[in-house]
Amino acid sequence: MKQAFYSSFFSVGELWRARLFLCRYIYLMKTTFLYIALLTVIISCNSYQPTVSNNSATSTIASDTLRIANDSLEYEIIIIEPGFNSWLVTQPPRGFYSQSTLELRNNFSVREYNLRVNNPLRYSPDLYMWRIDYDPKVNYGYEVNYLLYNYFLFFEKRYGQKLR
Repeated sequence: MKQAFYSSFFSVGELWRARLFLCRYIYLMKTTFLYIALLTVIISCNSYQPTVSNNSATSTIASDTLRIANDSLEYEIIIIEPGFNSWLVTQPPRGFYSQSTLELRNNFSVREYNLRVNNPLRYSPDLYMWRIDYDPKVNYGYEVNYLLYNYFLFFEKRYGQKLR
């Protein structure tokens, strides 16, 4: 009677126990690694907590008020609109448009805006509260026209209105 090759070194039961031990060991290592990785991700996501002070909220509100005046201070516009200053930084710089282009576009936008102010049943009186007195024959200067034009663009984008 000839014995199998493996039986001289290990019995079949010992081989199965060794295999079962190895499988359990690998499973334990996998789950331990996954738990450690999950714990590391949770800790790393929770470790950064920026400090927020009350002063930043008040400075944001204060910085959202914009006073527009030309050099001779004959005309000025005060815009109190949250987010306008940060939006203005993303727009083309001063000098990108000519003053005549800005005056032409402002004339159309102001005319449409004032029509909507005068028609509160059709357009929201919350958006169109006050009339804008803009005379196309008056030279308001480049600064006033530039900022008024950009305010109309901001107004259109923020509230989903089309003034053109």
